Amino acid sequence: MSIWVKETSFYKTFFRLTLMIALQNIITLGVNLSDNLLLGGYSESALSGVALANQLQFILQMLVMGAAEGLVILSSRSWGAKNMEAVKKAASIGMRIALLVSVVMWIVVLLLPEGCMSLFTNEERVIQEGAQYLRIICFSYVFFAVTNMLLASLRSVEIVRIGFIVSLSTLIINVCLNYVLIYGHFGFPRMGVSGSATATLAARIIETCIVIVFIKRFDRRLKLKLKDFYRVDKELFRQYLRIGSPILLANALWACAMATQSAILGHMGEAAIAANSVATTVFQLVTVITYASASATAIMIGKTIGEGHVSKIKTYSKTMQLLYLLIGLGTGLVLFVTKDYVTGLYAISDESKTLAVHFMTVLSITVVGTAYQMPALTGIVRSGGDTKFVLYNDFIFMWLVVLPASALCAFVFNFSPLITFICLKCDQILKCFVAIVKVNRFKWIRMFNNEANSADSSQNAAT
Repeated sequence: MSIWVKETSFYKTFFRLTLMIALQNIITLGVNLSDNLLLGGYSESALSGVALANQLQFILQMLVMGAAEGLVILSSRSWGAKNMEAVKKAASIGMRIALLVSVVMWIVVLLLPEGCMSLFTNEERVIQEGAQYLRIICFSYVFFAVTNMLLASLRSVEIVRIGFIVSLSTLIINVCLNYVLIYGHFGFPRMGVSGSATATLAARIIETCIVIVFIKRFDRRLKLKLKDFYRVDKELFRQYLRIGSPILLANALWACAMATQSAILGHMGEAAIAANSVATTVFQLVTVITYASASATAIMIGKTIGEGHVSKIKTYSKTMQLLYLLIGLGTGLVLFVTKDYVTGLYAISDESKTLAVHFMTVLSITVVGTAYQMPALTGIVRSGGDTKFVLYNDFIFMWLVVLPASALCAFVFNFSPLITFICLKCDQILKCFVAIVKVNRFKWIRMFNNEANSADSSQNAAT
């Protein structure tokens, strides 16, 4: 069997979805990058404080994205089967879960901003700057959840351009307001981190309004209405929990692991915090294609299974794996070539700049592993229905290997931040060996209860 798909439509769909989702992601990350650049020119303490405060935003983001991924897996199959009612019901369930998570996060952060910051660092100046930011930004959490669940519902039926429009508007608004409010231009007070938080909050509110207007006035495919969110199908809800709860838990563990990584580096000094902030932001920016390819994969695999074309999945997944490797090599090259130029844009200490360059050199190597294993496991395996595997895999590598070893490096053996950083990122290479075996055994396709496909489809899934 050929490892390359011969259908032109496969490549058109894959690259169309990947590029549109990547554009959305790159602009979304541009919001964080603009915060980093403008705050980096304001003060290193402000940059470090907001970087650590955004670890809480990252936890929320991962939880909301977990709810969204469960929605996409269910909805894309229903979309393939042309069952629009099931898509709407899945959207209702996903929205309820995302709202619950965002409201809980909002309350905790609003009541305990300093306590949340002290989890990541003991630097008093950094804690105060971060807490000041959190008191305002926490009000954006609910808007963030609503926007992303609506976009996930649209994405599951292959409507992706609105995500790009929303992200672009957010970037423009956020950059303009950041410039005005952080430094106090055009007669506005000089607000520092509070100005950055206010700018982001305003942008989040506006992006929610844009998505709602699009759904109400311009969407002709999904046709979501407010009343659709009042209905809950109990059987579909149980199915959503069965499929989505491992994703939600995996994302929660992953988000906590990333926060723990930041805490480990955060207790190694302000230079390590600033360097990690710079390196991580740039890394996220250049890996948008990787994460977009995982989202595109989930939609395509889910839709193909929903259409009953399970026999195509084997060739599709082999071709996708090769595409992931090409994406990883290109991303690693870009990261390596641009690392020195990027650090020159930040008003941080020479020690922080040197560390940031070293961190990005490490990431330019490990990103090849990330580009392969992440979409292979979260895109192919998850959308095939085996949602528990990624949970087990991440838990073993992150919580039983990487974090204990990194903590020993930082606090017991007193290794340098660079050695600790290498240890923190080594799982991105190690997971590749697991991904190769898991994906190419083709035992990850699961048929859901409402997909009583023919016996021969099940047989094809096992081959």
